[in-house]
Amino acid sequence: MTIPVPGTHSASVDAAPASAAAAAMQAEATAAAHAPPPGFGYRWTICALLFFATTINYIDRQVFGILAPTLETEIGWNEFEYGLITSSFTIAYGLGFLVMGRALDRWGVRRGFSFAIVAWSLAAIAHAFARTPVAFAAARAALGLGESGNFPAAIKTVAEWFPKKERALATGIFNAGSNVGAIAAPLLVPWITYTWGWYEAFVITGALGFVWLAAWLLLYRDPERHPRLRPAELAYIRSDPPESSEPVAWLSLLRHRQTWAFFLGKAMTDPVWWFYLFWLPKFLDARWGVTLAGLAAPLVVIYLVAGVGSVGGGWLSSALIKRGATVNRGRKLTMLLAALLIVPTMFAPHVGNLWVAVGIVSVAAAAHQWWSANLFTTASDMFPRRVVASVVGIGGFAGAMGGVLFQLSVGYVLQVTGSNYQVIFLVCGLAYVSALLVIHLLVPRLEPARLDAA
Repeated sequence: MTIPVPGTHSASVDAAPASAAAAAMQAEATAAAHAPPPGFGYRWTICALLFFATTINYIDRQVFGILAPTLETEIGWNEFEYGLITSSFTIAYGLGFLVMGRALDRWGVRRGFSFAIVAWSLAAIAHAFARTPVAFAAARAALGLGESGNFPAAIKTVAEWFPKKERALATGIFNAGSNVGAIAAPLLVPWITYTWGWYEAFVITGALGFVWLAAWLLLYRDPERHPRLRPAELAYIRSDPPESSEPVAWLSLLRHRQTWAFFLGKAMTDPVWWFYLFWLPKFLDARWGVTLAGLAAPLVVIYLVAGVGSVGGGWLSSALIKRGATVNRGRKLTMLLAALLIVPTMFAPHVGNLWVAVGIVSVAAAAHQWWSANLFTTASDMFPRRVVASVVGIGGFAGAMGGVLFQLSVGYVLQVTGSNYQVIFLVCGLAYVSALLVIHLLVPRLEPARLDAA
């Protein structure tokens, strides 16, 4: 017969509630870390900085496209030479992506972003001193090198400051800055040009970057070292599973199909956005005789709608994931909707009314930004923070090189067909459906790349 030891039974009984209480406390702590802290988090201040940097980035790159008809008359170049000038920006932009992406992973975004905006602001101002097609090509190349740092820095910053379930929304918000910049440029540039001259248009817009730099240096620090970041918000930002901090060789990234999915997605769709930025004013002029004075209204409509698409696309995939969809389903369903909305853009050259064409292009531009916000976010879905900028750099290089080939092709086609845009818009309409198919074949589940195994 077993003799009970005094106190044994009561101790075990007391231990069970204690264990349950500890488990409950642990569950509450985990839930608290995964729930957004109350109030307006400081991470959204960082997102606002990224938004304004992207706005300035696009103002600076848009100035030349808006002034192209004026400069073509004053400086003198043909369609093919214009294609070469715009390609010089894109080639440098693409090569800069490779360099800046890796540099940002090494330097950190505070130093890297500061360097990038100083470089592109000085290059933007340098356009004012160009007087020949060759000089403009050199200024465009310098601008491309500097501006290549914006998106790798912004995507890396989002990965540092937001959990995965909020990254597409944050990306959509800062990416909307590209549309605000594209809206602001046709409003500011003609007014500055008619008031002072096209030289001043480059100088004034180029100087905006230095205003942003002062705010960036004042407000940005890494999350773990930021004095204004509350512990609860830091816990929420770091609520995703911990990531390895082991260094990764740049070339080893090319072994992974996730890298190639992002690479090809950018290569197949970024050229369409380049076409909108650099050739849309010329398309409106060639098809409907829209001159510099009349450009503001259609471009404002197009890029205003595009901004809604950027935020909406980022919000949609984030909302689907928060409601229980997998990252794979949330991202790809959102990208599929965007791809289908872009297909009708192939009919833009065939319509007889300017504003019908503007409506078609507006929807396509919004869907591109919808697509872009989610495609950018797949980089941080599939890769850890320590290599996100490098991966974005590789993809940005692909998109820029695709843009170079497309712009040269556009210039050639327009030269030999007498400014017929039908084939060009057909390619634009089908690019995104094709790209999504390629992405899905390479990464059916958007699973993280196994860097350590490689």
